[in-house]
Amino acid sequence: MSLFITSLNSGSNGNCYYIGNENEAVLIDAGLTCRETEKRMARLGLQMSKVKAIFISHEHGDHIKGVSVIARKHQLPVYVTPATLRHSQLDLPEHLIASFQKFATVTIGALNVLAFPKFHDAAEPHSFIVEERGIKIGIFTDIGVVCEQLSYYFGQCHAAFLEANYEEDMLENGRYPFHLKHRIRSGHGHLSNKQALELFVARKPKFMSHLLLAHLSKDNNCPDLALNMFKHKAGSTEVMVASRYGETPVLEIQQEQKPAQAAIKHFAPVQLSMF
Repeated sequence: MSLFITSLNSGSNGNCYYIGNENEAVLIDAGLTCRETEKRMARLGLQMSKVKAIFISHEHGDHIKGVSVIARKHQLPVYVTPATLRHSQLDLPEHLIASFQKFATVTIGALNVLAFPKFHDAAEPHSFIVEERGIKIGIFTDIGVVCEQLSYYFGQCHAAFLEANYEEDMLENGRYPFHLKHRIRSGHGHLSNKQALELFVARKPKFMSHLLLAHLSKDNNCPDLALNMFKHKAGSTEVMVASRYGETPVLEIQQEQKPAQAAIKHFAPVQLSMF
């Protein structure tokens, strides 16, 4: 069996990630307009009728711009935490609002979606693992720091979307005002190329087939620079950049090598604070 994944867009201008099997799929975030989401899916040969739910990582506009229209038009449940819903001001009818809890699995058809907390300057931000029959896809963007949970779940993934937002020297010497530079590298902002690469080198499982570098800054990063940094350490893992200007090809992820059975791990509650 296989899971099929693509980034419909990744960046501060909009984020939307598709993960599905032959019969059903979920969207992680919906930061493009409904029309643009449908257009990009159609170009890839993906059917909106297979999408069964939308999961929201946090309330920032580049992650929720298209949520209300997509959900209403296609009658899709939107999985969102209560705090994120309050801060997002999404215009959704009650019957389309669903909730999820950290470290609890939501089942969508054959897909299992697990959320865990991350550090970002939002009300109640989460990362996600989408799994079916042992194949695991990670969606790890908008992260201020690599925490224990991220390291643990990254080490289980057959493929992952991993934030590599900025190159440290480009941010330091760039045009952004100090307060914005501070916000980005504060520990509640975004991961740098260096931080993401350190995680990749330390925790990449042997069976990870694909890594998509996500949420690259337009002003403080260079796709070729980030890509080359990772390719030197990638081994058999195919690394590509999830563009801020268009969709990536649909990738088929298979469980070619079964990972060792992971022990069940329980994490202490994580206290996240607004920046």
